Amino acid sequence: MARRSQTALFIMLALGALAGCSKFQRAERPAWRARAEAACFAERRVALSNYVQPAAHEIDGPSICGLTRPLKVTALQGGAVQFNATQTLDCSMVAELESWLAEVVQPAAQARFGQPVAEIDSMGSYNCRGMNNQFGARLSEHSFGNALDVGGFRLADGRIITLVHDWTRGDPQTQAFLRDVHSGACGHFATVLSPGSNMFHYNHIHLDLAMHGMTSTGPRRICKPAPQMTEPPSLKEGPHKDNLPEAPEIDDDLDIAQVGAPRGASAYAMHSGPDLALAAATIAAADTSRRVSPNGPPAPPRRSAQTGPMALHAPAAAETPSPPARGAMREDGVFVPEGAPTDFDLPTSRFR
Repeated sequence: MARRSQTALFIMLALGALAGCSKFQRAERPAWRARAEAACFAERRVALSNYVQPAAHEIDGPSICGLTRPLKVTALQGGAVQFNATQTLDCSMVAELESWLAEVVQPAAQARFGQPVAEIDSMGSYNCRGMNNQFGARLSEHSFGNALDVGGFRLADGRIITLVHDWTRGDPQTQAFLRDVHSGACGHFATVLSPGSNMFHYNHIHLDLAMHGMTSTGPRRICKPAPQMTEPPSLKEGPHKDNLPEAPEIDDDLDIAQVGAPRGASAYAMHSGPDLALAAATIAAADTSRRVSPNGPPAPPRRSAQTGPMALHAPAAAETPSPPARGAMREDGVFVPEGAPTDFDLPTSRFR
């Protein structure tokens, strides 16, 4: 009986030892991360330069944190966009940041401010920690160099844009710029968290390439708050490239003679112009007279100052007859009397 008890105890101790070995075995980093790094380098998505250099060693731990082929990055876009400090990132993250800058950030900066972004103020890249810096939380993508926190930007002229201030208290163009870079990031990264997403992101935009699984339309993405569409900047709000004034709100012909109008007169007043109906009747009467009398057309009616500068009337009996009017015969046989340019050169507004 004693021998059986000793045998049973030995078996239990052996099983406990095996269980303990498996319990304290070191966890392994998901294999897809190393494969993603290898594919990025194989596809040459990142060009090594003075600003993007491979780290001297692999980062392995603590825990499963780390990168197989980490990159040390001081600037992007060939040095045109600097970082405030050296960032440790994986290949895929560097490639996507380059694409985001070229397709979203720089076009938005040019549209809103007429100049490019020259520096990114980063608040963190590689860091072996839990999500939102919370103890006991699931590991953040920062633990794999697969994330970047952007706290703001510096423009080429030195202007500083910060998320903590300008997201809600910046001028309209600056707020629109930040909304543009946020919404544009949602098309490049798997996770985008900006001010308004939660209390942990009140002062920066978090960008990462986490694997959230697949949907029927492609990889699942997390983008908070919901992207906001902004209107393109108005030409009236920016500098005029040709230094010309704005076009008038009413597209109409202005009378140059009104420039020196007396005080109280409308600056946009138009002269009355000739009476088209009366002018047409006069021409018709002249044509009828020409057909009746072979000796030529009758004298044209004279203007009268009493009824307006352009009014027409028949000559009074006591007045001296005017000399025959000069004119021209059209090909259809109709006589066209010659008058002052103001009689027949009519502003287009009369026909609207």
